[in-house]
Amino acid sequence: MFGFNLFKAPRLSIDLGTVNTLIYLDNELVLDEPSVVAIRDDRGTLERTVIAVGKEAKNMLGRTPGSIEAIRPMKDGVIADFSITKKMLQHFIRQVLNPGFFSPSPCVLVCVPCGATQVESRAIKESAIEAGAKDVFLIDEPVAAALGAGMNIGQSSGHMVIDIGGGTTEVAILSLNGVVYSDSLRVGGDAFNEAITRYVRRVHNVLIGESTSERIKEEVGSAFESTSVKENTYTGRDVTSGLPSKFKMGNAQVLEALKDPLSLIISSIKAALEQTPPELSSDIAENGVMLTGGGALLEGLNKLINQKTNLDVHIAEDPLTCVVRGGSVALDLIDKHNMSFLSSSD
Repeated sequence: MFGFNLFKAPRLSIDLGTVNTLIYLDNELVLDEPSVVAIRDDRGTLERTVIAVGKEAKNMLGRTPGSIEAIRPMKDGVIADFSITKKMLQHFIRQVLNPGFFSPSPCVLVCVPCGATQVESRAIKESAIEAGAKDVFLIDEPVAAALGAGMNIGQSSGHMVIDIGGGTTEVAILSLNGVVYSDSLRVGGDAFNEAITRYVRRVHNVLIGESTSERIKEEVGSAFESTSVKENTYTGRDVTSGLPSKFKMGNAQVLEALKDPLSLIISSIKAALEQTPPELSSDIAENGVMLTGGGALLEGLNKLINQKTNLDVHIAEDPLTCVVRGGSVALDLIDKHNMSFLSSSD
């Protein structure tokens, strides 16, 4: 019926994210690598040679000579560079499949943003096929997140999922294994980092890189006012002198820096609630909101959403892997010939 044998072919659930790519192989997390590729432009040709992928490539960001560039082939949750994404996927798929033994072409399920266009979805499927997959399915990220969080979305009851990834935030109302309403914001962890970078330059007159802004977010980041004070010292480059410069950042400053991207997320949540049919609204009031993705780890975000919506906010267990785990659950459901939850673009 499906043109493949799920019981023999390896089954890969892939969360192809802007920041990280995660892969589940037969219900086990086998890969969690940065979605970064280091390439070298070969002089005199149009060829771009891949010299590193994942963690090794990420360590090269901002540190490469002129002939080598470390890039992120995914942007805002979708493919920005088709050829490099294909090579990255090929590398990751070969990395998780045992190269010493013959293995049938894998069945692959890829989690995609609800806002992905038909063209973007087709590019993702083609990349997976070019990377060696025999059969490729797509699933909307909020549906995968809900499955990974253990939510029972198969019943006629409304559930709200907010999945904050590196490139996008997905706000969705789910019922009967489908998406009743969704909004895909091109705001996520990357936007948080960029907001911190702009704040440090504006307030401290210091330039910092992506790794430093990420550290600030993780160490003293906050989305809600707190009476406790957290503060650390960081180093960047003084804009005026060009010399190394130390500065301090605390949770109150990060809260100020993140005001705009957080406001966009809150506005999207409120818009979703306004668009929800009354019957489902009462379900959501009872069930609360499920927060998934790396953004769920930002301290106080659940409190901020609760304050702005009066809804209970639950943080999924291991929110970083929620989407890819949900994809693995979906593959199990495909085994049972249940495909009602797959993306409409599939």
